[in-house]
Amino acid sequence: MKPHPDSRPTAARWPALAALATAGLLLLTACSSGDVGTTGAGSGGDSGQAQSGGTLTFAVGSDAGCVDPQQVGSNDTIYSLRQIVDSLTDQDPETGKIEPWLASSWDVSADQTTFTFHLRSGVTFSDGSALTAQVVKDNFDAVPNLGAKGLLAEGYLSGVQSTTVVDPLTVRVKFQQPNAQFLQATSTFTLGIESAASVQKTPQEKCSQGVAASGPFVLSQYVANQSITLTKRAGYDWGSSLWSKKGEAYLDKLVFKVVPEPGVRTGSLESGQVDAIGSVGKADEAALKSAGVSLQSRANPGVVFNLGLNNSRPLLQDVKVRQAIQVAIDRQQIVDTVFPTGAQPATSVLSHTTPNYENLGSELAYDPAKAKSLLDAAGWKAGSDGIRSKNGAKLSLTVDWFANAATNQPALELVQQQLKAVGVDVVLKELQIAQIATVQKGGDFDAIWGNITRADPDILRTSYSTQLANVYRLTAGGLDSVLTQQAATADAAKRQQLVNQAQELIVQNAYVIPVVELETELGVAKKVHNLNFEASSRIQLHDTWIG
Repeated sequence: MKPHPDSRPTAARWPALAALATAGLLLLTACSSGDVGTTGAGSGGDSGQAQSGGTLTFAVGSDAGCVDPQQVGSNDTIYSLRQIVDSLTDQDPETGKIEPWLASSWDVSADQTTFTFHLRSGVTFSDGSALTAQVVKDNFDAVPNLGAKGLLAEGYLSGVQSTTVVDPLTVRVKFQQPNAQFLQATSTFTLGIESAASVQKTPQEKCSQGVAASGPFVLSQYVANQSITLTKRAGYDWGSSLWSKKGEAYLDKLVFKVVPEPGVRTGSLESGQVDAIGSVGKADEAALKSAGVSLQSRANPGVVFNLGLNNSRPLLQDVKVRQAIQVAIDRQQIVDTVFPTGAQPATSVLSHTTPNYENLGSELAYDPAKAKSLLDAAGWKAGSDGIRSKNGAKLSLTVDWFANAATNQPALELVQQQLKAVGVDVVLKELQIAQIATVQKGGDFDAIWGNITRADPDILRTSYSTQLANVYRLTAGGLDSVLTQQAATADAAKRQQLVNQAQELIVQNAYVIPVVELETELGVAKKVHNLNFEASSRIQLHDTWIG
């Protein structure tokens, strides 16, 4: 499957697809991201004869400190681990349709409570064991044991009543109530299927040792904070129905090198030391283009880059303070200065490419005068240094951030300047991406900079329901009910209304501060062909070749 730059479905088409699916006319499909075209897709061109063999070296900015696909959320590490694990289904990045992968077909009950998957025969894991319905059941049953790093997987399976082995190649998953998001969730790497032996390992063992999975590549070496090396899986013959090549991958080896400095990554690509790099920022685009490098970009669906506020902090319990921060940020300036060509300011907590997105741009308009007025009303008065205080305490906010994207630090430095202009002191605190789960679970933070990619609006429930992880310490209230209902409704129009309501509640109450939509941009050498994005804007390397 080769994404075409002109195949760009608009967001308005997705509700129609969802309605068809709900009506049963597209029983085997589910809606996904909207405007999901690519720029420079299939870099290096598609001309010439595809060649087998060779090594692709890809430079990323960070290491998540874990090599288990079910426990990793950072793009830099997902790029590699996605290649070792297969999912029950796949999702077409152009249409959003759910397509066969490890499951050759499936049935969904009319009320969307029961999902029955019919597995392909002959699939094996890299440890030699076979894919069976029991293995799928074991994987799903083990999700609650993953702990802090398994929050996404746990959210996807919340409300599950039972997973049943119908026969050796048929597995049935039943939920307590309708579950509109589950079919799409089965296409994610987070619910990728691992071998029975891997499931028996502790989450810590899986993170440090890796897992046996059924993907086209196998983990051969992991050196923390240095590299992840994968080798081609001999005999692989059960790839996604979306892939153009049948059987084994073209490439013999994949090496993902951790190169934290953006300038060094760019220089390494220009000099030919690496074949591709992640997280290209605007500052490096011109140099890469002049060196003949192909820039590939794709808008990520899901929750936008935001300041994830800890709503339990006394300072941030005041909605006026949160709302002031929200309107004090000049999103367009941040996009124009830092982010790659094509990136857009946030106009909701969801990106515009996410199904059921609602444009709330007027709520997020830059208005420093309004910000000052809100802070005045909240009792925060400006001091001689311009920073506000109240009852002897400074209006100060520490933002935790991670160096897993070249745009993070410069974007936050602009946020810091903009908030200072209205009297809010911002301290930037850099952490290692491997620490994120610990920080979120512990709750010792004011705000965390980040985003979460998923081609389904249920990512709002995973992120902000107080009935799940509640990382941002929201107070239980009306938002919970709305988020639960949107996941449980089988009616597409009703779900649209509920998702809109959820976005409005999040933005109007400024529980988190949306800033900019993530536009994933990669730099790819001319000799690399068919390095393609999948539906969640990560990469698929089975069809990639060098020549």
